[in-house]
Amino acid sequence: MSFLGNLLLWLHIGFAIFAIGPVTATTMFTPRYIRAKDVAVLRYLHRSTRIFGVLTLGVFLFGLALGGSNLGKPYLSVSMTLFIVAAVLLIMIDRDQGTAVRVLSNEAQDDDAKVQTGRIAMLSSIMALIWLVILALMVWFNPS
Repeated sequence: MSFLGNLLLWLHIGFAIFAIGPVTATTMFTPRYIRAKDVAVLRYLHRSTRIFGVLTLGVFLFGLALGGSNLGKPYLSVSMTLFIVAAVLLIMIDRDQGTAVRVLSNEAQDDDAKVQTGRIAMLSSIMALIWLVILALMVWFNPS
């Protein structure tokens, strides 16, 4: 593999480790702090989810550059499709985090963000499973 190929591979793996891992952790911790009604931590998790969510695009972009002429292979097509699905789930989680922060910031006792708690827990679990499926596809089907 050329120097550029190695560089793209390292950037792809680095972004996967330092962006996808933290975004998964922040989304998984969110329901716990919604139940605890800790708005300060929720704001932090919401901001972190946005930052790391944007950084996950680096994984996709460096993966596209790394794939080059092999993008037509089935395992890459499935992986890219799953990544897009996970990105949509991440947008939905971000929206629900914002709603939970807004609801819990109000002093009204009638809404405690239970809907957001369940939905964020479900969507973040599905998103984490999608990341694992993509990882398995990259490890088992990658010829190099």
